[in-house]
Formats: sequence, structure tokens, C-alpha cells
Amino acid sequence: MTPEQQALASWSIPPYFTAAVILTGVVYVRGFRRLHALMPTRFPRLRLFAFMGGLGTLLVAIASPLAAFDDLLLQVHMVQHMLLMFVAPPLLLLGAPQIPLLRGLPARVAKRVARPLLKSREVLGISGVLTYPVVCWLALAIATWTWHAPGPYQLALRSEGWHEFEHWCFIAAAMLFWWPVVQPWPSKARWPRWTMVPYLLLGDVQNNVLSAILTFSDRVIYPYYGSVPRIAELTPLDDQIAAGVIMWVPGSLLFLIPAAAIVFNLLSCRYRKLDPNVLKMQASEQ
Repeated sequence: MTPEQQALASWSIPPYFTAAVILTGVVYVRGFRRLHALMPTRFPRLRLFAFMGGLGTLLVAIASPLAAFDDLLLQVHMVQHMLLMFVAPPLLLLGAPQIPLLRGLPARVAKRVARPLLKSREVLGISGVLTYPVVCWLALAIATWTWHAPGPYQLALRSEGWHEFEHWCFIAAAMLFWWPVVQPWPSKARWPRWTMVPYLLLGDVQNNVLSAILTFSDRVIYPYYGSVPRIAELTPLDDQIAAGVIMWVPGSLLFLIPAAAIVFNLLSCRYRKLDPNVLKMQASEQ
């Protein structure tokens, strides 16, 4: 058998993760249907599509044949990390998941467990600290550099348990990072909206530094890949360069596009305020 065939033959769907994703989707849809009927403007179907797209992205990253090759090719592993950190979390947050998930729970669970827990001072205090933009940015940076250091990275490749823990660290850190950017309803903005532009650009800087290290290094940073069967006669160093380029170009776009969208939105709002027609309408109303 070829290395590709061996990888696919040994791959299996992770049952607990897949079940958790499916259960989350069922609870969200149940709550969303109720909220959409009551508040269709606040909860349009686009929120549903975004959230389900985020869950689908998680399944592609971890519960699809893509995961069969993450320990054979660094570039596949980096694609997996990008899906977990830069694609799935903002989609999930665009679904404004807090209230739909709460409304989707069984009434007894929501009333006796979830609501008292979410209203407790301790939880509110911890969530206030965790959603502070500086903490959110540092969470992503720490997770990125910790798990891409040679030691922890190769530990995750050799141990399935550590690999799963790495994935959960990435998902949790990325959810924090994208929280102040997306600002899912009903959360409140902690900083002025324009501050999210340098926030995203600084996130891109640290991503570019890691990408440059992978792309321009003249040695294999993760020796593990030298001990596994090679696919398509791709050397470990060539694989590493490809992984760096993938992180650099598509990865940067996933930071720059939201930053550009925020700038465009801010300029549009300012233009509308200065539009003579708008000023006339406001004057006539007064």
C-alpha cells in the first residue's frame, strides 16, 4: 500500500468530538428556530448558516480524511490549524451562539443549571476578564507559539491525547481572539471599533513571523516529519516551505479582510453622517 492508502486505512472518525459537534448543532437549531420566529431581524437565517458553517469547518478539520494526513505532511497540519483558528471561530461567533444555545437546552437544564451559572458573579467576573481585548490577543499568541514550538508540536504528533488537547487549546484561544472582532450579540463592545484594526494587524504580524520562520529556515524544524513515509517524494524541507507559504498568504488574508471590512464600515458610517441629504433629514426632523 502507498503511504496515502495506509493513512486513509488507519483513519477513523473521532466519535466523541463528532458527537459533541452534532449535539451542539441540534441544540443551536432548536433555540434558533424559536428566536427567529420572535426576532427575525436580530436572528436572520444568515446567523444560522454562519454557525452551521463553523461547525462544518470543525468537522472538516478534525473529523474528515484531512486529519489522516496531518502527521505525514506539515502543510496539511497547518491547513488544519488555520481552519480551527481563523475560519471556524469567527463563523461560530457570527451565529450569536449564546442565546440560541441557551434557548435550545431543555427547559429544566436551562432554568436550574445554565441560567444561574451564567448570572453568577464569579462567571461574569471571569468572562469580563477573558473577553478583554488584550487578554484575547495574548490567548491566541500564546497558543500559537506554544504549540508550534518543536517540543510541544512533536509531542502532539506522537500522542493522540495531547493532539486533541492541542486542538481544544486552539479552538478556545481563537474563540477568545475573534470575540472582540465579531462582538456577537448581546455582548457589549469593550473598546472603540477602530481599535480592532491594529488588533487584527498585530495578529497578522505574529502569524507572519511564524510563517517566515517556516518558509526561510534552512533546516527542518520538526524532525518528526523526517521519520514518516513521504508522500509524492516531497522532502520534509519542501513540505515545511509549503506550510509556511500557506500560513503566510491565505493566513494573512484571514486577518486583513476583516480589518478592511471594519475600515470600510467605519468610513461608510462617517460618510452617511456627513451626507447633505442625511443632514437635511435630521434638520427637518428637529
